[in-house]
Amino acid sequence: MARAALLRLLRYHIASAAATNTNTTPLSTFRRLITSTSKTSAGIKWGSFCRPFSSKAAVNEVIGIDFPNTDSDVVVMEGKVDVSQELLDPFSLVADELSLIASRLRSMVVTEVPNLASAAEYFFKIGVEGKRFRPTVLLLMATALNVHVPELPPAGDGDTLPTDLRTSQQRIAEIAEMIHVASLLHDDVLDDADKRRGIGSLNAVMGNKLAVLAGDFLLSRACVSLASLKNTKVVTLIATVVENLVTGETMQLTTASKQRFSMEYYMQKTYNKTASLISNSCKSIAILAGHPAEVAMLAFEYGKNLGLAFQLIDDVLDFTGTSASLGKGSLTDIRHGIITAPILFAMEEYSQLRAVVDQGFDNPANVDIALEYLGKSSGIQRTKELAMKHANLAAAAIDSLPESNDVDVIRSRQALVDLTQRVITRNK
Repeated sequence: MARAALLRLLRYHIASAAATNTNTTPLSTFRRLITSTSKTSAGIKWGSFCRPFSSKAAVNEVIGIDFPNTDSDVVVMEGKVDVSQELLDPFSLVADELSLIASRLRSMVVTEVPNLASAAEYFFKIGVEGKRFRPTVLLLMATALNVHVPELPPAGDGDTLPTDLRTSQQRIAEIAEMIHVASLLHDDVLDDADKRRGIGSLNAVMGNKLAVLAGDFLLSRACVSLASLKNTKVVTLIATVVENLVTGETMQLTTASKQRFSMEYYMQKTYNKTASLISNSCKSIAILAGHPAEVAMLAFEYGKNLGLAFQLIDDVLDFTGTSASLGKGSLTDIRHGIITAPILFAMEEYSQLRAVVDQGFDNPANVDIALEYLGKSSGIQRTKELAMKHANLAAAAIDSLPESNDVDVIRSRQALVDLTQRVITRNK
């Protein structure tokens, strides 16, 4: 596969750069490559790095050399491992574990109060669990960091203490999903949303008070599960995630124009609301496995950039998607006065748009005017390009991990890279 070839090329450049400086680490080399002011890094045209390639010739056009063996999904690495012609589906690689985690999550939100039980399990019921994107990322990261999947234990009591490393890492995936769903419940109340995942939102079905309490209950269950890991570094990281979620939501409520119209402010808010959970959870996976700080930070960089890319595409889809494809209303953000990247980029091209945004969007006519300016601008395209940039950085972080010849490790790393492509090409 072309992406695998490009990753191998990047690994070569990182190794070459490191060889010239004995004090260079994989993380520092990675940072130097991605912060280069030139349009290309490590000989790779970043804008093309994650696009689909149909042939070896297409890859060679991008990387500028005749690079062999680029049409397989996992390329021979150092001549030792060949998983050629294997089609990788990231979600299917961890399907069994995802089912186990789903079962555990349903058992973990059980309570003796009927209304609270119904509310807490609302988005964990079979058929409405969502894509389970975050657990998938975390389980793949666990294997990518050289953790072998043991024989799966039967689903049991959600409060059972982890007995091995893989179970502890699965617990991180469960905690991340509970925090994520809790944030959705709270967001839907704040946004007065009426749909989520293609069904009525919990606040619309059971009311705001119960939705808020259900979110609080999930957070409390996540805290209990987190404490069972008995790892203070991980507890601190995940506690920071909750703090960031609240900070990000508060940042979104701001009405100060200077902040609302700042791309830097928007990206910080986006990190807090979306990317912090994935990045700190990925880092937790590495810490539990006993990896050094350099490797843990590469896991963090992957999660951060994947999360930013994910949200940037979400912001695009809010304008280009349909309610049916999104499972929730489209144009939700702008109708609530939330300014996202496409509008911020459009404002750079059409200063008149700022006056419209300042007036607010209580008047539907202002929404139409803003959409007209957006349609004339390159706001959507520039947001997609920014998402691609962060997807590329996420892929580069994976390739900067210490080398391994283990087939499962290589397969999982390739799946993580594949997810960066899926994130920026999705339509829902």
